[in-house]
Amino acid sequence: MNKVITISREFGSGGREIGFRLAEKFGIPFYDKELISMAAEKSNIAEEVFHANDEVIGKIERIDHEYVSVNPFSPLYEVPVSDQIFLAQSQMIRMLAQQGPCVMIGRCSDMILEDAFHVFICSSMKKRVERILRLQPNENARKLDGRIRSIDQKRRDYYQYYSGNEWGNPRNYHLSLNSGKLGIDLCVEMIAACAEMSR
Repeated sequence: MNKVITISREFGSGGREIGFRLAEKFGIPFYDKELISMAAEKSNIAEEVFHANDEVIGKIERIDHEYVSVNPFSPLYEVPVSDQIFLAQSQMIRMLAQQGPCVMIGRCSDMILEDAFHVFICSSMKKRVERILRLQPNENARKLDGRIRSIDQKRRDYYQYYSGNEWGNPRNYHLSLNSGKLGIDLCVEMIAACAEMSR
């Protein structure tokens, strides 16, 4: 495998697991939440600020001086926190991609890395609810539908805001798969085969 694979996914569709298994299959690095701590360290913005603003747009507030020590992220610029975090994460995504093949989850990595192999994972609401309840049995089943829709909307808004593209639109990806119909294992195999054959 000589490509970076980016995976965008609906909440509860298993996209993260698919990405993790792909990385294991190819013996390449896997990046999801790890990007937060890496970007925080590189940018000198506190990790707590990254977590509080992860995949959030339009939060216009100043970052306290204690969080920032480099000029490009100075509060004097009055740039929204979400934009500063997107910039820091984008720089980290590009840097990691330059180091070699890896799997990147979300955070507009498909838009940031044009030469990567881009995948979108979706599934029916029923299958996503079932999957989350299997993984998190203490989850409130009645509220889960609303939570899934809310997280998907947040991801959709974030993607549209920073990329100008439509999240989940098959034209924006090399491959779009329904994990509820195909299953996790088959999705992994299909992505692996397609990514290796793509130029």
